[in-house]
Amino acid sequence: MDEPVRRGGRPRRSSAEVLADAAAELFLEQGYGRTTVDQIAARAGVSRATFFNYFTAKSDVLWLDLDAAVASLPALLEQSAETSGVRAVEEALLAAARAHDPDRVPWAIAQAEVMGIGPELVASVATRVMAQHAAVAAFVASRTGERPTALWPQTVSGAMLGAAAAAFGVWVADGVGRRPLVEYVGAALTPVASGLDAH
Repeated sequence: MDEPVRRGGRPRRSSAEVLADAAAELFLEQGYGRTTVDQIAARAGVSRATFFNYFTAKSDVLWLDLDAAVASLPALLEQSAETSGVRAVEEALLAAARAHDPDRVPWAIAQAEVMGIGPELVASVATRVMAQHAAVAAFVASRTGERPTALWPQTVSGAMLGAAAAAFGVWVADGVGRRPLVEYVGAALTPVASGLDAH
């Protein structure tokens, strides 16, 4: 897959980002349901086959950044030197927020009503959220010797990811005056992590 090429100190958009941006434009113009994969590929200047090199379904284009966060989370968790499982999760989520490109606002959240996003999109994001939840719960369980489905790993995962998701939603809603994402995530996670860590 294509790698971003730097120009003027800023990374150029990857092919996946070009496709995602083309899709967002079309969804805003004519709605999600009336937009086809062929139209997205044509707007991006690539073939239909190229689209499927990067995405398995039309709905996937809206979750490019969320998919990247899901993919990076296990490694970020394992890299943490924190002895507290809760603090390790906090550190990993802050690192993911810090790495997020501030120019990439998820249009599926910011303009959901305009795009006419329906049940298919809700289901696709739910799958991704569950993947994040499973990764965090498995990590916490590995620190405590419990099963990932036990109450404590599930509680830590649900509380920490819930706080991070709330921060992300506020960040999106704040519009052009928004501060860096990591500031929102940090403010949301601090009281939650402190409470859990005192357990």
